Amino acid sequence: MSQPLRDELLDLTVVSLPSPGQALAPELVRSRLKLMAIVLICSLPVILTYLAFYVMRPQGKAAVGDLIVPARALPVAMATRLDGSTLPLANLKAQWLLVKVDGGACVQDCQKQLLMLRQLRLMLGKSMDRVDWVWLINDQAAVDATLSDGLQKDHATVLRVAPEALTAWLAVPDGKRFQDAIYVVDPMGNAMMRLPAVLDSTAANRAKQDLEHLLRASAAWDAPGRK
Repeated sequence: MSQPLRDELLDLTVVSLPSPGQALAPELVRSRLKLMAIVLICSLPVILTYLAFYVMRPQGKAAVGDLIVPARALPVAMATRLDGSTLPLANLKAQWLLVKVDGGACVQDCQKQLLMLRQLRLMLGKSMDRVDWVWLINDQAAVDATLSDGLQKDHATVLRVAPEALTAWLAVPDGKRFQDAIYVVDPMGNAMMRLPAVLDSTAANRAKQDLEHLLRASAAWDAPGRK
């Protein structure tokens, strides 16, 4: 007589679990999809540039430079102009950059490398307006007035930046120094290539090819920005 009652109690304890699709509210799913879309859109220019670089160069290597993979994002930090005024380091965005890092004393080798940056930019011809050349000073040493005046006339960007901010941004291989490379930075602030700091005429032409390749690969989304 008690068997039907026990079966009835057991039936009452059985519940159906929601399916995986029902477990997440539609609003939450839509929010996650929107977030993923935003991340993809923000990353798309860099992704396209890298894809174009690798697809158009099947060997996956630059002509003379070394690709920095993954690219290193511009840190949140302040920089100081030679006149003592400050500005966010993020102000460097919106242009491709050729970056030289060295102390303010900037002896002979440093000056030669700055000249190389200037020449590389000029070699790009009509595309040079998409590229700025930048000297980032990583100490408090005074800069020779004649040198700073010449750089200003040539439209170079000269800023002092704390070494720790530079370390967080520019990927320096073990056993190397900032001074051993010229850094290529994309318009979103990502350090993405190292060029040798010393280039003969053949290497300079090959570096120019790398830069032209990057500019072509980014032509769909990049345009001249800061002046």
